[in-house]
Amino acid sequence: MNRRRPPLGALGATLRLGALAAAALCILPMAAVVLAAFMGSFETLAHLADTVLWRYVFTTLQLVVLVGLGTAAIGTGAAWLVTMTRFPGVRVFEVALALPLAFPAYVMGYAYTDFLDHPGAVQTFLREITGWGPRDYWFPEVRSTEGAAVMLILVLYPYVYLLARAAFLQQSATANLAARALGQGPWGAFWRVSLPMARPAIAGGVLLAVMETIADFGTVSYFGVQTFATGIYQSWFSMADRAAAAQLALCLLVFALFLAVLERVTRGDARHHAAGRRHEQAVAVQLTGWARWAAMALCGLPVLFGFLLPAALLLEMGIGSGQDLLSERYLNFIRNSVTLAGAAAAVTVGAAVLLGAYQRLEPGRLSHGAANISRIGYAVPGGVIAVGLLVPFAALDNAIDAFMEARFGIDTGLLFTGSIWLLVAAYTIRFMAAALNTYDGGQASLHPNMDAVARTLGATPGGLVRRVHLPILRPSVMTALLIVFVDVMKELPATLIMRPFNFDTLAVQAHRLAADERLSGAAVPSLVIVAVGLLPVALVCRTLGRRSEEVPRATPAPVAELPGAAE
Repeated sequence: MNRRRPPLGALGATLRLGALAAAALCILPMAAVVLAAFMGSFETLAHLADTVLWRYVFTTLQLVVLVGLGTAAIGTGAAWLVTMTRFPGVRVFEVALALPLAFPAYVMGYAYTDFLDHPGAVQTFLREITGWGPRDYWFPEVRSTEGAAVMLILVLYPYVYLLARAAFLQQSATANLAARALGQGPWGAFWRVSLPMARPAIAGGVLLAVMETIADFGTVSYFGVQTFATGIYQSWFSMADRAAAAQLALCLLVFALFLAVLERVTRGDARHHAAGRRHEQAVAVQLTGWARWAAMALCGLPVLFGFLLPAALLLEMGIGSGQDLLSERYLNFIRNSVTLAGAAAAVTVGAAVLLGAYQRLEPGRLSHGAANISRIGYAVPGGVIAVGLLVPFAALDNAIDAFMEARFGIDTGLLFTGSIWLLVAAYTIRFMAAALNTYDGGQASLHPNMDAVARTLGATPGGLVRRVHLPILRPSVMTALLIVFVDVMKELPATLIMRPFNFDTLAVQAHRLAADERLSGAAVPSLVIVAVGLLPVALVCRTLGRRSEEVPRATPAPVAELPGAAE
């Protein structure tokens, strides 16, 4: 039965206007990049094609392949071990494996460069115990494409781990038991049943990690790895060629949007439905013998190298750096970072609430289209968004200045370019998907009958959102605010390109000190960024703990039926 919804009146017009404005803002940088790329001269791009363009392509693809394979292997393996098996410390590992999310990849790179480089602790110790000289031995170069891939894998595998673990938790024992009844052992059941059923979630996590990889600037820039992200920055600042930067940004934009479409197609077409009831959770295998020690090592190594060791290294570097967090200079960095993050979180979550409310109260092509367009930014690197916003707003500034100078003799200067609010707009575009997905996730738990009851009792559409939705969805709103706040604190490429003059953040300060090879000094702002990054990770870990306690399990099998386990 098709029931018509009551008209929203003035609120509907307001929601529609606000949603369309948010969608237009999110699509603006992409459209500007396309226009700027085709309107500018192709001389610089032709020169890049003869020199470094194909290196950008090859290196970016190399990073994508390495990070995709690495995150898939570590994230899926760790998720299966903590979900489907039991061994000493499994409850600690299922939470600790998410901790590397707190680290930006470039901060991880600073820590390991100081540790593994030629004057670092590892090679110094190696030379002391062997008596070798600098040219007497070979040691892997941390500042390389492979080294950058390792840094990215260590901080991005939790994307795959969290999604794969959720998929394994939702799997029923029925399919697993059927495979065992047909003669498959635990490994066979994993490869033939559990893994294919979790493949959409795993693919989604890998694609998220890959999109973060192509968007990364801090790590590849510091390691001297030439990718599209570094090429955009060099074209904009070193060559002062905005057209070339826009053309490189367009190449990266096409690749990022291809990955976004691939992620949506993978998630939409590859589905499975749980076979059996919720309480028929797959039985966890109790590992014994060498298998339990192997499981502890496989789960412990990502935590050790992805969180514990770099945190300890940064702390040691920071203590002896001479940097004072309470100095006026650092207080300004912290104030600038918090100001940007707070403003961006408020604007982004406000726009997400507007879009979510419009989509719920007036569903249709227009509302769904506005929401989907607003999500595009999560697939677009920060450097592309920066170029896409600076090009049109710089043209607008120049046009206004020329008009005012000709008509009134007033020099207006730059009104938009280099302003805090244009940078906040870039953050909003980049992280709108995170806020909107979090709000939509909470909104999905509100039964439609709740809206109908509130409207029957005389609530206006505005009162429904203000007095019913928002109080119930307060945890989702706070979570969205926290996620966007921390993401902005860590963001680097857009901040480097768009920040106002003499307005530096903790991320920019860490990047500057590291670029000057002052790694001990870079450790101090990096530690603050990591500490702030632990807030959403703690929230995720709390959710993981609750979900794990809510999932009933059958009694674990007393004997491990894995190769090499006790018979």
